[in-house]
Amino acid sequence: MDQRRMAVRAVVFGVLAGVYGLLAAQESAQQYPSRPIKIVVPVTPGAGIDNGARILAEKLRQSWGQPVLVENRPGAISIIGTGYVAKAPPDGYTLLFTANAHVILPLISPKLPFDATKDFVPVGTLAYTPYMMVTNPALPVNSVQQFIAYAKARPGELNFGSSGVGAGSHIAGEVFSAMTGVRMQHIPFKGGGLAMAALMGGQIDASWNTVNAAAAQVKGGKLKALAVSGESRAAALPDVPTFAEAGLPKYEEIAWLGLFAPTGTSKAIIDKLSVEMSKILRSPGIRESFDAQGLLPLISTPEQFAEMLGRQTATIAPIVKAANIKIENN
Repeated sequence: MDQRRMAVRAVVFGVLAGVYGLLAAQESAQQYPSRPIKIVVPVTPGAGIDNGARILAEKLRQSWGQPVLVENRPGAISIIGTGYVAKAPPDGYTLLFTANAHVILPLISPKLPFDATKDFVPVGTLAYTPYMMVTNPALPVNSVQQFIAYAKARPGELNFGSSGVGAGSHIAGEVFSAMTGVRMQHIPFKGGGLAMAALMGGQIDASWNTVNAAAAQVKGGKLKALAVSGESRAAALPDVPTFAEAGLPKYEEIAWLGLFAPTGTSKAIIDKLSVEMSKILRSPGIRESFDAQGLLPLISTPEQFAEMLGRQTATIAPIVKAANIKIENN
């Protein structure tokens, strides 16, 4: 009888502990945030990710009346900053703001100090920027379909540049090649600026850039734009068709920006952050702030963000494997 009573008491205490824990988490979420929040950006200041993070931080500060600090922890193609947040307390006060590298890194690197899926909870997306396919003006093509035909007639002769192995611009080109059956050589550079200079100089034939990065060169006739990703044409270049209009409706590569929290962060805090991000993206004046950075608002719930990440992984993974894209990080 004593053992049975002890077992019953253990179950009751366990249930009560769970209830008290849930109530404490709810109370914590109601009080959140009660101190400064740190948003870690795993790239250098001034990059597109950094700019998006600073817009978000300022809007959160205005909404909640608490300091929201952006801390840049660059290095090892986002690995250092991402790994730092993976080990942070799951209390909502240390968050990760990153981009496509979060999906790409696990597919190309065998030795990450974190698990991009298990160690993080998606909070929501803030914005995206389309990729624009651009070529050297001397290349005798004026559309995506002409490029495909020209490249197929010269298998392996054309090349495309990117800002580095495994970068979003690299993957965007590989997805295009896999989808169209075009064979091109990939030429990695140490940064998007060097790749663009090589394209304008005729050392490479094509590249995939964000609209904001290449619009001025296209308008100046130094580059030729064939198509942009996304559902609509870019406001900065309204004459450039979307990939769907150019005959590739399934080409959906974009450069997204999103917020993550360490796994273990309460759902109530995740939801509170997500709801606030949605409010920010619907607020007056946000479009003007984004236009200056070449960004477009992208609202998503945590569940929708997780689904988007899954779709992107499913698209990229077989392409990365087939192209044998790898990086070494020791």
